[in-house]
Amino acid sequence: MGDWVVIAEYYSDVYRTEFIRRGLETEDQALKALRAAVHTYVPSRNIVEKRRRVYRFTDQETYLVVIKGKLSEWECTLRIAELISDSTDPAVAGRSQRDDGAAQRGDEPQDRIPPGC
Repeated sequence: MGDWVVIAEYYSDVYRTEFIRRGLETEDQALKALRAAVHTYVPSRNIVEKRRRVYRFTDQETYLVVIKGKLSEWECTLRIAELISDSTDPAVAGRSQRDDGAAQRGDEPQDRIPPGC
């Protein structure tokens, strides 16, 4: 079973990532939630929306959402992500597990629990 999320990334004093949806089982579910979020996502910052523009990056399922308010403009990127250790793709899930070779190379993404936790 996969573990997909929909996230918003934005800059507000510091770079932030906000989880919009969690626990989606398939990429199709995540894409459907993503496409709904581009029209319904409201930033945690208090903004009175006057206009919303949505731009799609052509090479991937990622959207730039620009919300024009009364006094300011808000920009964020919405995208999906999969927890690699729960991937239904065996090649991705297998690479996520630490082994001596990957740990030394450090070139593969990995989930891990830090020592002492």
